[in-house]
Amino acid sequence: MLVAFEAGSIIRAFILFLLYPFIRIICREDLALRVMVMVCFFGLKKEKFIEGRAVLPKFFLEDVGKESFEVLRRGKITVAVTDLPRVMVESFLRDYLEIDFVVGRDLKVFGGYFVGVMEERRENIAFHVGKISPNAIGVGCFMRKCSDFEWSSNCKEIYLVSEHERRNWHPLPRDLYPKPLIFHDGRLAFRPTYLATLAMFIWLPMGFTLAIIRIVIALTLPSKIVIFIVHLTGAQLRVFYPNNSSSSLKFEKGKKGANGVLYVCNHRTLLDPLLISYCLRTPLTAVVYSLSRMSEIISPIKTVRLTRNRERDAELMHELLGQGDLVVCPEGTTCREPYLLRFSPLFTEISDQIRPVAIDCRVSVFYGTTARGLKSLDPLFFFMNPRPICTVRFLDVVRGGVEDHDEISKYEKANLVQNVIAKELGFACTRLTRKDKYLILAGNEGIVQDGNKIELFR
Repeated sequence: MLVAFEAGSIIRAFILFLLYPFIRIICREDLALRVMVMVCFFGLKKEKFIEGRAVLPKFFLEDVGKESFEVLRRGKITVAVTDLPRVMVESFLRDYLEIDFVVGRDLKVFGGYFVGVMEERRENIAFHVGKISPNAIGVGCFMRKCSDFEWSSNCKEIYLVSEHERRNWHPLPRDLYPKPLIFHDGRLAFRPTYLATLAMFIWLPMGFTLAIIRIVIALTLPSKIVIFIVHLTGAQLRVFYPNNSSSSLKFEKGKKGANGVLYVCNHRTLLDPLLISYCLRTPLTAVVYSLSRMSEIISPIKTVRLTRNRERDAELMHELLGQGDLVVCPEGTTCREPYLLRFSPLFTEISDQIRPVAIDCRVSVFYGTTARGLKSLDPLFFFMNPRPICTVRFLDVVRGGVEDHDEISKYEKANLVQNVIAKELGFACTRLTRKDKYLILAGNEGIVQDGNKIELFR
């Protein structure tokens, strides 16, 4: 379902959903897998299929049992044998579970497109298992006979796990992941079991209508009453001020001729600056590196694009701050997981007083961000969730600006603000950047297509 929805379309996902009960009833296990693979992969372009490393690892990791993982880590050399297409699982097994050899099925390709037919395994499984002989230990599924496992004759011992035992396993804690899961893409925020997918398709018409209503409310009504009315539709905005008082946000203006307040926040969704504006009940300006034309047109607050030239951007931001309050997201791109990307230090040169803002958003059905899809649809998907929850925390002022007598570098100040926000949210700081995100999720350095327009994200 993840492949059908994320790599294909909602129509392909709906076809798979309708066929699934008949596939389970009529087809034996291996044939059922082949039919589902055909439905999911037929017609997909091979070069553009990166869901195996951008989408699936998150869901695979959530299904790893702590007990089986502990056994896996004891092996000096590990071999994974799977019936699934290699393109779906190889990145997860190698990058996140550190499997040495992956033996799976390849998909046939014609003219650069998958035809949906799985080839038989070409690798010699006995050769890979033989690399750890004579002490090889095999672990498999109890529902299948030992004779079904091509590697069984090469193992000293074999352990077959029953479904009851597997259900009693504990989920693998995030802090035990061999490699932190920082980036992932895709729209689905839930594990698409059959019943959960049924609920999604039932919710879609209502969710779409609700999203349109919420967006119209946010764009047309005064900010003083937007929060209250949107809250009645199920969306929640929780605001926390320092010392539990909104009056504490009033502080001395910067000493560089600025008339406004510089708000620096982490980047969870495209709505972050808008949330801050609603919380303050005052207009402000958001500086962005890139924004879809549609989002820019309908935005109820002023948005200004940066030029990607450091000197010109600094001058522009300083000018805007002289005109009023300014908000900037120095991560440069959104991050869904509990991590903060490296902060660009440009904001530390704009004002000598910085107001950090910690933002967190939780959704249950759809993610409101994407690395490869249409970014203009991000707000729509976010508001299609039944009860999206946003938390905005205004933190104490942090001194900024680069003064002659100040021995702290701009990079250290940027790291300080990053750490303050991360500590408030319980997130971890990273040194990864926007470039790292797009290389992993989109296979480029930030070039994504939005409609007929190609934009470069800084």
